Amino acid sequence: MSDTHTDVRSPDAGRTAPAEPSVLAHRLPRPVPAAELAACPVGDVFRRVGDKWSLLLVVLLGSRPHRYNELHRSIEGISQRMLTRTLRALETDGLVHREVHPTVPPTVEYRLTPLGRSLLEPLSALADWAVLHAEDMAAARAAAS
Repeated sequence: MSDTHTDVRSPDAGRTAPAEPSVLAHRLPRPVPAAELAACPVGDVFRRVGDKWSLLLVVLLGSRPHRYNELHRSIEGISQRMLTRTLRALETDGLVHREVHPTVPPTVEYRLTPLGRSLLEPLSALADWAVLHAEDMAAARAAAS
């Protein structure tokens, strides 16, 4: 096989064998140093979208731009302070764009940036996986308790 030939075929299925998941492509040192864990870009993204409100805001803004009060009314249980903090964090990370329109009073609109829009596909894949395996995980939890 040449160095450029990467079409690995399974003798049984006659289909291309699945590639190793990218998260397994690199071996982690043992023990994993705390500094390396803190600097990991994957962990950084999961911390951002894994908090209580960020994922929901990314999904809402993925459908269309929203004004601040519209977002606040759309999410039951979020305080104005937490909505503001979460939107600022998403803006700081380059996922959300905040635009102030010169009206009286000023109108503020939030929309996903191209970077934020690019996050929708991997989030959708994770959401699809979660829905597909929700019953399996519930059964495993029930068996463990």
